[in-house]
Amino acid sequence: MANKTEIKWLPEPEEKDYPAAKSYLELIYDNKEAGSIVNKLKKASVVFFKAKDMFRASELSLLGISNSHVKKDQDKIKRGKPLSPVLLVRDEGLRKLIIADGYHRMCAVYSFNEDELIPCKIISYKEKLY
Repeated sequence: MANKTEIKWLPEPEEKDYPAAKSYLELIYDNKEAGSIVNKLKKASVVFFKAKDMFRASELSLLGISNSHVKKDQDKIKRGKPLSPVLLVRDEGLRKLIIADGYHRMCAVYSFNEDELIPCKIISYKEKLY
């Protein structure tokens, strides 16, 4: 599956990625928790994980090129445009990885190279018991 296409990355996530992550996380956590998670993501360092491992940990299906967002990101890769790092939450309660922002980018990257090291910011989250 791997090919010779170089995938370029921005050094940090784009500012617009954080509100997108918060919007998604508010579907899983309450607004206050989602906001706290995003604030922690902003402060996190960029680390790298393989695309295939991130998919396995998230338990999400791979989207194909029929998805317009994946196609758009594949076109960016072909044109040599850098992608934004992915924002991740390691939910200790669910024991799975939540892709807060960057799912379509991950699918696009996977279509070029499942072993690609993807830059991301990741934080661990443990649900508070009330």
